Amino acid sequence: MPDDETQTQTLNRGGAARTPAGPPPPQLSGAAEAPAPWLLRLIGVGLVLAALNLRPAITSLGALLEEVREGLHMSGSVAGVLTSVPPLCFAVFGVMAPRLARRFGAGAVVCAGMAAIAAGLLIRPYIGSTAGFLAASALALMGIAVSNILMPVIVKRWFPDRVGTMTGLYSMALALGTALAAAVTVPLTGAMGGNWQSGLAVWAGLAALAVLPWIVLVRDRTPAPGQPAPARSAAASGPSASVSGRAAGASGQASASGPAEAPALRITRSRTAWGLACFFGLQATAAYITMGWMPQIFRDAGVSAGTAGVLLAVTMAMGVPLAFVIPRVAARLKQQGPIVVVLGLCGLIGYGGLYLAPAAGAWAWALLLGVANCAFPLALTMIGMRTRTGAGVVRLSAFAQSTGYLLSIPGPLLVGVLYQHSGGWGLPIALMAGLMIPQMVAGVLAGRDRTIEDEC
Repeated sequence: MPDDETQTQTLNRGGAARTPAGPPPPQLSGAAEAPAPWLLRLIGVGLVLAALNLRPAITSLGALLEEVREGLHMSGSVAGVLTSVPPLCFAVFGVMAPRLARRFGAGAVVCAGMAAIAAGLLIRPYIGSTAGFLAASALALMGIAVSNILMPVIVKRWFPDRVGTMTGLYSMALALGTALAAAVTVPLTGAMGGNWQSGLAVWAGLAALAVLPWIVLVRDRTPAPGQPAPARSAAASGPSASVSGRAAGASGQASASGPAEAPALRITRSRTAWGLACFFGLQATAAYITMGWMPQIFRDAGVSAGTAGVLLAVTMAMGVPLAFVIPRVAARLKQQGPIVVVLGLCGLIGYGGLYLAPAAGAWAWALLLGVANCAFPLALTMIGMRTRTGAGVVRLSAFAQSTGYLLSIPGPLLVGVLYQHSGGWGLPIALMAGLMIPQMVAGVLAGRDRTIEDEC
């Protein structure tokens, strides 16, 4: 792990001035030049545990959606609203993540996020009303939203020389958690007497476990790469503040509001940023439609509830190996468009099969849609590749994910409405397949060899 000065040189490789390193964060030894190995290992464990908790709130619900609908007396349209809540929360609360990280520290925000997930998952099955279920789900999803945004930031902060590897690691853990919840929620529910409330609440325990590693970083106020130091400590840590941004010839006099780079970066002017946001939004639309509705598609085709959950798990499990491989392959390519097209074609074939023979070819369609869903780790990788600086990765991560999740909100809701009013899955599946075309176009645009700093 390089020391702080090496990190600064890495972040400023686009030609920015290099500034001396400031004092280390409180968790680091005052005499040490780099974070202690035990601390890096703990942060790595924390990343994995946090990533495991970023999707079970959604896929566990998808596996038991029919039981939840019956228990809470939901219509198909209301269930569509329920499946649209995740991207809505990710869009609304994700915008807050960078500001919260600047004020409290990224580690403290992720710690609070894991606690919110645990509380929301524990409360929601037992509230007994649709409104309460939605509110408790929103609490859990708020924790997921801020953690989603800050994962790339934490990787850049603590592992600047291993961004690809660590991104692949937590993407793989995210896929594993997604698949695990889809596969075992129905069997766990059966083992606990068939009570769907218990089957959903059990995932709160995994979230509570994920709180523990992040407690160590609760008091760490070291800014993320490229971010100004908190205002209350700026006077005491001027050199440290200058490390976070491009010094532009200054020598430790940067104030909390003064990195020269931040005001100049107008991310909404970047075509690449908009392309990445649209790509992120369209892949999120496909992912949340899949997680929320795919088990129901199979169940309506005559597949048992347990097998439908396993099929969703297969789809999500494809992300475990591919989430580690795709970022490494993408990082070696100047343009990621070819990967985008391959993933999109797998999605088109999978949806076509789901329309023509949902039960007969169920396992093949689950595998193909699992490959298509690996657009998510590709999007995360491109966030890091389309920036040159730490400030850029923070801004692009927040913009692409928040805007993307906002764009993805109507998709799951529209599927529920079409399903209820058409009485079948033909129109919803046609919608899913049709959205793959603009996803490929946006992904090719976002995958071009350029950075947002060149466009802003």
